[in-house]
Amino acid sequence: MTNTPIDEKYCAVLALGSNLGESEETLEYAVAQLQLEGMRLIAHSSLYVTAPVGGPDQPDYINAVIEVATDLEPYELLAACHRVEQVHHRTREVRWGPRTLDIDIIAIEQRPAEAADGAENPWEPVLSTDPVLTLPHPRARERAFVLVPWAEANPQALLPISPERKVAVIHQAYVVSRADEAAGQNAVNPLRAMRAELISPSDHKVAGE
Repeated sequence: MTNTPIDEKYCAVLALGSNLGESEETLEYAVAQLQLEGMRLIAHSSLYVTAPVGGPDQPDYINAVIEVATDLEPYELLAACHRVEQVHHRTREVRWGPRTLDIDIIAIEQRPAEAADGAENPWEPVLSTDPVLTLPHPRARERAFVLVPWAEANPQALLPISPERKVAVIHQAYVVSRADEAAGQNAVNPLRAMRAELISPSDHKVAGE
């Protein structure tokens, strides 16, 4: 996912969204809080404004994507994301409804076993069909509000489709954005850069404290 050297066991891509309350600050604070949950930030996008997809009438979303390195196992990572959501009073009453904070795990890759000759193997995608945590996210390659920020955060990113196949995120972002534009829906527009002082974990507490 990233060219940044990492020592942790996993690299994960998280998509953040909010359309209730102070959404811009919520996303920035959430990035800081996630780092206190056992994740190390290695890349992040700017903030984007996105028209809602499906669900009831609701305000536009603020979206962002981050890449993190972590030793948390996938379900531990999911639990950590839910704890940060709960700090921001996230509820799941209406599918695709408005929310104060939504954190989706888009993809996870794991450090490979060392090759017999000492060569470095490529990172391996974590694949799961469990409805609780499907990996990669089943709708990620169709969502410009995930792909566009992700392509900004990491222009070399690849989205795993299967153990044998990956697609370039930057290309998929272009394809989906053009299709959405032609259909007159789901516009994704850059808003501003994240503020470094807010995404730093130094002044935040671990979720639940």
